[in-house]
Amino acid sequence: MSFEDEMKAALDTFVVESRELLQDMEDGLLGLEHDQNPEDSIGAIFRAAHTIKGSAGLFGLDHIVHFTHVVESLLDMLRNEEIPVSSALIAVLLPCRDHISSLVDGIAVGITEETAEQKNAGAILHEKLREFINGESADYSTEVVTHNEEQNAQASGGGVVDSGNWYLSLRFSKDCLRNGMDPLSFIRYLSTLGDVVNLMTITDGIPAIDDMDAETCYLGFEVVLKSSATKEAIENVFEFVREDSIIRIVPPRSKIDEYIDIINNLPNDDELLGEILIKSGVLTKHELDECLRLQHQRHRLQDGKTKEAPIGEILVKQEMLQEPILNAALQKQQQVKDTKAREKQNIRVDAERLDKLIDLVGELVIAGAGANLRANKSDDMALLEATSEVMRLVEEVRDSALQLRMVPIGTTFSRFQRVVRDVSIELGKDIVLEISGGDTEVDKSVVDKIGDPLMHLVRNSMDHGIESAAIRVARGKPAQGTLRLNAYHESGSIVIEVSDDGGGLNRDKILAKAIEKGLISSGTSLSDKEIYALIFEPGFSTADQVSNLSGRGVGMDVVKRNVTSLRGTIDIDSQIGVGATMRIRMPLTLAIIDGFLVGVGDSSFVIPLDNVIECLELPRTITENDYMDLRGEVLPFIRLRQLYDIRGEVPRRQNVVVVGYAGNKAGLVVDKLMGEFQTVIKPLGKLFQHLQGIGGSTILGSGEVALILSIASMMQQVTRRAQHKPAALQFKADTSKHI
Repeated sequence: MSFEDEMKAALDTFVVESRELLQDMEDGLLGLEHDQNPEDSIGAIFRAAHTIKGSAGLFGLDHIVHFTHVVESLLDMLRNEEIPVSSALIAVLLPCRDHISSLVDGIAVGITEETAEQKNAGAILHEKLREFINGESADYSTEVVTHNEEQNAQASGGGVVDSGNWYLSLRFSKDCLRNGMDPLSFIRYLSTLGDVVNLMTITDGIPAIDDMDAETCYLGFEVVLKSSATKEAIENVFEFVREDSIIRIVPPRSKIDEYIDIINNLPNDDELLGEILIKSGVLTKHELDECLRLQHQRHRLQDGKTKEAPIGEILVKQEMLQEPILNAALQKQQQVKDTKAREKQNIRVDAERLDKLIDLVGELVIAGAGANLRANKSDDMALLEATSEVMRLVEEVRDSALQLRMVPIGTTFSRFQRVVRDVSIELGKDIVLEISGGDTEVDKSVVDKIGDPLMHLVRNSMDHGIESAAIRVARGKPAQGTLRLNAYHESGSIVIEVSDDGGGLNRDKILAKAIEKGLISSGTSLSDKEIYALIFEPGFSTADQVSNLSGRGVGMDVVKRNVTSLRGTIDIDSQIGVGATMRIRMPLTLAIIDGFLVGVGDSSFVIPLDNVIECLELPRTITENDYMDLRGEVLPFIRLRQLYDIRGEVPRRQNVVVVGYAGNKAGLVVDKLMGEFQTVIKPLGKLFQHLQGIGGSTILGSGEVALILSIASMMQQVTRRAQHKPAALQFKADTSKHI
């Protein structure tokens, strides 16, 4: 791979990781106002910005470093509780997050320099940020702090230190005077950095008068310096003597708990003990180098072998470090190692490669079914056992491969926090979003395609469903409206609910508008669910006026079309004055399912196994009715032979496969029950999309094509038929006369 290819791959990784961090940043900002203990969230937001800035610096993306540095400075003040969490602050930080996202998007398409438009947008945002940062100038031409400069500042204990009392312990080299250095000159120079509030001369090393050498330095000093200088600046005062002198500098407010807290809040980006101590401000680069020199000089015997003493042990013995701080740093070091170990267990896989794997597994399933079919015809027991074992392993491979594509839907849900916030402001409503079932897993292909339909439903609920605060209060409701997103598994499907506590759907208004538009004729008898379903018709809208969000009759028909394309259904529950729930049901996966194979005449059909409840024999006394008694319960059924006009002689014994969907039951009358079957779903072409009750096709082991039944569509047929024959489904008292 050439250097250009390697750089492009690295930039692609930067873009992917930055987008993930920006999503985390947005999630943290949206939850900050309502967080009772925001310290962890603030730390996570700060680390996200810091990581993006550092990574951008590695690639020389100075415009990202430039903008993010100011954001990071404000977040650092927030982290240090110098400014409080407020709606105004979040209202500034969210657009900053969006601006960083736009800069990263530019990198994704090869724009590595800041455009004039981006620069102007950044300048405006910087101006708003400066209002929070101690009233500093909003001049966008401030000095750019590059990643390397920041690293150097960190490596030397840099950063602004609050004015306070530094404690210095100085033991000059005996040859200091011979080398032309005056110890008192260093003390005088310290006064240029601050106020020397206390100075104590240490004379313990002065020998008797007869043994004294006039050119030898025997003095030491203990100094208390009040200064706002950095530790690096103070240490640099002694640059010419520090090699052979003992210089100890203890920062102001050097409480053990404070240092431990700083260490605990460091980002998990370095597992070297020395680097952790330097970044926390406990140690300077020079002190670490001195310690490393001592480490190589001093050895201890253990089991007859020489071994270097641990660096932490030397730091404590040299009184450069207190033991509790060392323990905190060691714990942080282990935490970083554990985190990186977990990260190494996860690898990024391109979605196209994963799809290719699923396709190959699907072909393997088909080939395995063919081999198993031929083994059954051979009567070779050894071959049958071998193919059965292969099929078992193929099933495990299939399950493992599909599991790779399963992701929690909570990631999609969390993105709507920002939508709800922004739309609430636009509508002038107070709306809060509640999320549940976020850990429910679904195929990634489903997650990618469900985002737009959910967006329409959420915006529609906020605009049409939830009333204004004044109306809600007048109706005895809380002024704040509630929008809920919920997900759960049900019979091999995922159910996603968008609920609100608004005014509900107006049945009469929907019906009147449908008649006005000619969608139905006057006098047509429809159930509530059928009337509610009219809002999904193209061009349908009950809005009295057009707004930026709705009223043009565009959107809800797109929702239904997209959900249907995912082999899903959508229905509505509503109650006037209480609220409404939009409920989407979709299959967990769009690739491979467990099926139940049945036969009707010469045709084969596959029923999704998750929908199959039981199988039973069709009573011979039933010849014309399309319902039967199932242990005292009315069970409507569909004869597949009649539905698909399948020719051939009807066998003497027919079977009923009882299926369930969305809490309803129905029966499918078939000729043969052929057992479970691993089903690779193949989409139907446009020519066959009009077929009722068909959700796809598959290839059998024999090479023949079998149609996959859509139980959701079958249930709709049963419901429509029941509405036209209401009396037929109301028998309860005496079913024997019908059977």
